[in-house]
Amino acid sequence: MRCKEFSLSLTTTFAVLIFVTTLAGARAAAQSESILYSFNNNHGDGIGPRASLISDSAGNLYGTTSGGGAYAYGTVFELLPKAGGGWTEKIIHSFGSSATDGQNPTSSLIFDSFGNLYGTTVNGGSDYFGTAFELSPGKSGSWTVKIVHNFGSADSTDGWFPSAGLIFDSSGDLYGTTSAGGTYAKGEVFELTPNGYGAWMGTTLHSFGDGAADGSDPFSGLILDASGNLYGTTYQGGLYGTGTAFELSPGSAGTWTETALFSFNNGNNGSVEANSIYAGLISDSAGNLYGTGYNGGARNYGAVFELSPKASGGWTQKTLHSFDNNGTDGSNPEGGLIFDAAGNLYGTTYNGGAYGLGAVFELAPKVGGGWNEKVLHSFSSNGTDGYNPYAGLYLGANGDLYGTTFYGGTYGRGTVFAIRP
Repeated sequence: MRCKEFSLSLTTTFAVLIFVTTLAGARAAAQSESILYSFNNNHGDGIGPRASLISDSAGNLYGTTSGGGAYAYGTVFELLPKAGGGWTEKIIHSFGSSATDGQNPTSSLIFDSFGNLYGTTVNGGSDYFGTAFELSPGKSGSWTVKIVHNFGSADSTDGWFPSAGLIFDSSGDLYGTTSAGGTYAKGEVFELTPNGYGAWMGTTLHSFGDGAADGSDPFSGLILDASGNLYGTTYQGGLYGTGTAFELSPGSAGTWTETALFSFNNGNNGSVEANSIYAGLISDSAGNLYGTGYNGGARNYGAVFELSPKASGGWTQKTLHSFDNNGTDGSNPEGGLIFDAAGNLYGTTYNGGAYGLGAVFELAPKVGGGWNEKVLHSFSSNGTDGYNPYAGLYLGANGDLYGTTFYGGTYGRGTVFAIRP
């Protein structure tokens, strides 16, 4: 089997490395969910988080909300653990403070080596097609926002509506996707390169919709391997119109070649493949790719899939789990996956579970092959629990799983939660 060594985004790599060094052995069978924070939109608080979380070395959590804040266009927030227990929330930035500020962030964040945060907004900016932004820490806990790129402003081929987060390469360049725009108005993969004078140059690496088999409408972010190849997914397009997994390979003179690694089937000919791919990919050390489909699977409630490179070229798709929506299993996963040190996969589903409002699940590899799925938590609208998680999970240094829900909590505006073994 052809083997590729991957380097994921800083956030994912940080989470995996921490877990490897701090957790050994199996997780306990019992799981406990707690709500760390309930968003309420009072006094400028955010509402409706749609993205996963990241952490700094002190254990503070960072994320975005798609709405709320001082101007009702979303926020970047920080959650700080209190010495005696509990968490304190701090709004780092409220979007919409000016006519050119970004609006409605739906992406997760990443850190650079200086502690600056980077992300995207799906709307706003000088041309109202979204932005890439930087937040720099200052004195006394203050942060300064800077728009790195206004989408739709460069030329007629620039992308629109970046809904996913960014990743860095070793040179400090940023990469991401837009769900629309580009040459064929079906989305693009872009690169943002610092010019050394505080500005950034945007380059379109690939415009989707170029041919019947090409993907379209990428809603997910990217991962990067050691050779500089980029991997991602599209929600639509491909041979069957229901999404693809793709690779972008750098060539000479700044050129890039896009390859559709796999076209997900929409159920034709008895297929049980995932389709309608919102989430991005992760990789194991052998170069196998893993992801989720919102629809598809044996019962069309979504699935977890693996793509394995063939020695002779091409890729093989395997469905690891088909969600059921049978009153216990989750359904319709929209967020991506994470690994632990033992090779178990973790994720969320937007629907399903015991109350039909979403779930947190674990997939554990079996010794003889195959995978066992276990629901760790079913979200409920009763009391203060959150429900309907859009995003995937973050793995903390203590082995806790952290995530967000779009709805629910004390005020019904969404939550930050933790799952503890």
